[in-house]
Amino acid sequence: MPFGRKQTGKGMQKGMENKPETGQGPMSPCCSCHHKATPRQEKELKQLKNRLNRIMGQLNGIGRMLEENRYCGDILTQVAAVESALQAFGYLILQDHMETCVVEEIRKGNTAVVDEAVELMKKLK
Repeated sequence: MPFGRKQTGKGMQKGMENKPETGQGPMSPCCSCHHKATPRQEKELKQLKNRLNRIMGQLNGIGRMLEENRYCGDILTQVAAVESALQAFGYLILQDHMETCVVEEIRKGNTAVVDEAVELMKKLK
């Protein structure tokens, strides 16, 4: 199992989140499982959630602007601000991933994790 973390999600039946379809235990490798967990410090989690809540507030503000028939240029300015904030959020998650998960896997000799990291970077653009 990549990164040695608990997997749940895709490829499993509802209610069987910790039991892969292969019938192996919850911590066993499973090709059909795609959900990995990354434990975070409480302070870090709070900071990330606060940042995400601010982004959601910006999105709600855009919704209000639409309801108020605000000028298109003002709405687009806010859309650009949300995109920038969301991209910065993504880069924080990527940085954490590189400093923890990727480093951990490379130390274990799993250099294939570099390909995964590159693909993730491409998705963020």
